[in-house]
Amino acid sequence: MRTKIEQAVEMSAMQTPKARGTRSNAAGRFERFATVAADDGWESDESLPPLRTETRDEVARSAITYNRSPDLPFDRSINPYRGCEHGCVYCFARPSHAYLGLSAGLDFETRLTARPNMNNVLRKELSSRSYKVAPLAIGTNTDPYQPIEKDRCITRSCLEVLREFNHPVAIVTKGALIERDLDILAEMAGRGLVRVGISLTTLDAALSRRMEPRAPSPKRRLGMIRTLTGAGVPVRVMTSPIVPGLTDHELENLLAAGRDAGADAASWIMLRLPREVSQLWQEWLAEHQPARAEKVMSKLRDMHGGRDYDPRWGHRMRGEGEYAGIIAQRFSKACKRLGLALRSAPLRCDLFAVPPQPGDQMSLF
Repeated sequence: MRTKIEQAVEMSAMQTPKARGTRSNAAGRFERFATVAADDGWESDESLPPLRTETRDEVARSAITYNRSPDLPFDRSINPYRGCEHGCVYCFARPSHAYLGLSAGLDFETRLTARPNMNNVLRKELSSRSYKVAPLAIGTNTDPYQPIEKDRCITRSCLEVLREFNHPVAIVTKGALIERDLDILAEMAGRGLVRVGISLTTLDAALSRRMEPRAPSPKRRLGMIRTLTGAGVPVRVMTSPIVPGLTDHELENLLAAGRDAGADAASWIMLRLPREVSQLWQEWLAEHQPARAEKVMSKLRDMHGGRDYDPRWGHRMRGEGEYAGIIAQRFSKACKRLGLALRSAPLRCDLFAVPPQPGDQMSLF
């Protein structure tokens, strides 16, 4: 019986499209039928056209999504986009595209959904008398500063709403476009209302280009940290995901680079392979890192009880066992040596207030 690695090696003859994270576009797990490419016997010298990104609009009925996960430091988030053009092959959010009837593979990178009315829905929800303020997260599923944001500006419009309400927000991104919104972020940071997390996976530019084909380079991300912190915006360097047997040796250097760029806090998460991501990742390994494929998967399975992934709360983010413990110790010791906080200062919630609306009766006092 062939192993998954051997099967992936056999499939690796078909190369990943240029500037995309994966070559697979298998049907979503809820679909009854699948399309399979086959040789029809007709020879052609014509190459396939470039794979373009398509975007459709969705009318958002709600803006804030609530969660009860004990693994997360927040209980609410907003996501202006579905899918992500950065194309990170390891992205844990890829399986969410199946709910749209699309593939977690190339569809996730090329068939995006934008929610242009998100800001208005957000304003309505924050204005509700029943709303109780707590830090809100942006970028927990797909990147709010992926390339599409340059033209759509949905993330910026939501930040404008949060600024109006003095609402605390935490942002996670790889996108350099965040620098465009420095005017809003610096103002909110001055009131203790914002913190940014910049994901730094590797310092190897070539490896980053293969794993995260349309995300900014490691050097550019360090530049983002410098720009943000230089404007007074606090930044956490997120060494996520750590890939055992591939990027784990860089952990201390990643933390040092983030600290030198101005980050004052740090966090880490182990590589996660939920649902379709496991097969996509193994195909990527077979194509780009065949000599390390078995080692990478072996370490991951050791941390998840022999499985590619363990979805249990308390285990899914970092795994368990000897190797996971070693990474945790290395991270803790490096942060202590570098002066990086493991926990950030809490964002302020006491400033939250619903701004006056047209037609409101003004207070006399």
